Amino acid sequence: MKALLASLLESSLNSFQKLSATHCYAIKRGYISDVYVSNRFLDSYMKFGFLGYAHKLFDEMTHRDSVSWNTVISGYTSCGKLEDAWRLFTCMRRSGCNVDGHSFSRLLKGIAFAKRIDLGEQVHSLVVKRGYECNVFVGSALVDMYGKCERVEDAFQAFMEISELNSVSWNALIAGFVLVRDIETAFWLLGSMEMKAALTMDDGTFAPLLTLLDDPMFFNLLKQVHAKVLKLGLEHKITICNAMISSYADCGSVSDAKRVFDGLGCLKDLISWNSMLTGFSKHELKESAFKLFIEMQRTRIEDDIYTYTGILSACSGEEHQIFGNSLHGLVIKKGLEQVTSVSNALVSMYIQFPTGAMEDALSLFESLKSKDLVSWNSIMTGFSQKGLSEDAMNFFSLLRSSYIEVDDYGFSAALRSCADLATLQLGQQIHALATKSSFELNEFVTSSLILMYSKCGVIENARKCFDQISSKHSTVAWNTMVLGYAQHGSGQVSLDLFSQMCNQNVKLDHVTFTAILTACSHSGLIQEGLELLNSMETVYKIQPRMEHYAAAVDLLGRAGLVNKAKELIESMPSNPDPMVLKTFLGACRACGEIEMATQVANHLLEIEPEDHFTYVSLSHMYSDLKKWEEKANVKKMMKERGVKKVPGWSWIEIRNQVYAFNAEDRSNPLCQEIYSMIEDLTQEMQWLDSDTNGFDQASLLC
Repeated sequence: MKALLASLLESSLNSFQKLSATHCYAIKRGYISDVYVSNRFLDSYMKFGFLGYAHKLFDEMTHRDSVSWNTVISGYTSCGKLEDAWRLFTCMRRSGCNVDGHSFSRLLKGIAFAKRIDLGEQVHSLVVKRGYECNVFVGSALVDMYGKCERVEDAFQAFMEISELNSVSWNALIAGFVLVRDIETAFWLLGSMEMKAALTMDDGTFAPLLTLLDDPMFFNLLKQVHAKVLKLGLEHKITICNAMISSYADCGSVSDAKRVFDGLGCLKDLISWNSMLTGFSKHELKESAFKLFIEMQRTRIEDDIYTYTGILSACSGEEHQIFGNSLHGLVIKKGLEQVTSVSNALVSMYIQFPTGAMEDALSLFESLKSKDLVSWNSIMTGFSQKGLSEDAMNFFSLLRSSYIEVDDYGFSAALRSCADLATLQLGQQIHALATKSSFELNEFVTSSLILMYSKCGVIENARKCFDQISSKHSTVAWNTMVLGYAQHGSGQVSLDLFSQMCNQNVKLDHVTFTAILTACSHSGLIQEGLELLNSMETVYKIQPRMEHYAAAVDLLGRAGLVNKAKELIESMPSNPDPMVLKTFLGACRACGEIEMATQVANHLLEIEPEDHFTYVSLSHMYSDLKKWEEKANVKKMMKERGVKKVPGWSWIEIRNQVYAFNAEDRSNPLCQEIYSMIEDLTQEMQWLDSDTNGFDQASLLC
């Protein structure tokens, strides 16, 4: 009869109705009193996830054995209900039922998932008391628990207690060292495991290790791991391949990631697609990301929130606005708009679009019911990037008054807004808040402090912040300090810092070279700047970008070497973008090269007819040269095309209050008094000037 019931249970696993019917049949026939039968029903209910039915049956059982207790405990830990599992475990011990290796290992699994080291240590003491520390299953569970709680020394000690090690215990220990990013020990363990002939390395061995290889410096090591995977015949294990796709992308080789992805064929799962999509987005291969996403839709792969966060991060710039709006519509259709991570990705996407889209980002933010720190930080960053620094500061105040704690990104965004507004007093207050919240030495906050103090003209305080940073390998902080000195005209100090970066093996990036080329430009270090530009690819293995060429053009333009700047632009491997051309136009105007400036301006008007910069530059140039007719033609063209000059704004901080104004601004309520004071000061300066000139003439006559 047990065989018949077992057969019925097996056939009912795909249907809860069939399971219930079989349960009723067992009750009617009186078989449910048999502990073996009840345990089978317990296990089946747990597999369906019906904890209530399972617990009701458990309570009704007249006789329970260790299997009964272990089944229910395992069900609760699998569902993340550790407190209920712990209560049952305590009741099991009090009932006098034998606690065995299965009891310990199943409970430890739940403790590991919840990272409750306090409970884990209590179980460990019971394990030792009962003499199970050498048991391979219990020992492996202890290793896994300590590893997931980032107590790798204890995990190693538990590992050494196991009498007969197997692949599970080795994998658990390796995963623990992976979690704390101890690459050296993790790969040493892999080598030691490989020497054990009786052990089999599998996807549980390699998949965690691959997550460590997330930087171009690990590319060669990644290729060695890939070779080992091929040698062991594990190249079609989906978990290994998915991890390898992410690792190759993180190491900078998207082509290798795509090769692994394509090699999976029909074995690809959703994680494979999402990993490849994220790889394309991370390396700004936007068109490839869009094609892959469309292919996903055509193959009817069931996407998830990670799919949308990945593809939305690839949408930036005006050229992708239509596609981004379509994705937003798809998100709404899928019912994912109120998922915080997806909505945050949408906010970030709209921030990258032209200024008008900021309203869409703000509307999304306000409609989001469950806002997290990323939501707040995204909107503050957006305001800051769009030059709406006052709005960013208002949002920072709102964030502080909410229940959410400000993090390093929030402080960084606020400090960068202070830098843009040049509000030193407000910046100092936020500095104090960051110190109070123990974020002062965070590399991002420190970099923002350096930027704020530099832009507020207090370069000494910026240097103090830089010298206090705990991680001297923070590229961001070094770059900001180099740029700070550059903006203060201390080019030689910037060059000295650059040399220190090289000597201390600080990772250089494209921002480093933008900063150092700017330093050379502001200090007239022509030869040094050109040598750095020419050595970027050959010596430092960094491909020059448009901003580097723009900085070099500015360097030559400031020195009056317009023809050399023109030669540099013509030697560029690709066509110059508007940023380079605008820089060159400014150089031509400064040097009075009217013919060359006109040619550049005409080209800019063709590719950016709606940008006011070119019209204004031409107008000022014609005004300087007293070419009134040409100036009138430029103004007429602006009017016909509907282009308006964007006024420049200035800010002044008085008694902790920021005031914004532009040329001939009369919006301030005290404008009459302000202009009256300006007139008085102007007359006083004119009087002082005439008085000084008279004194000089008298001195000369004497």
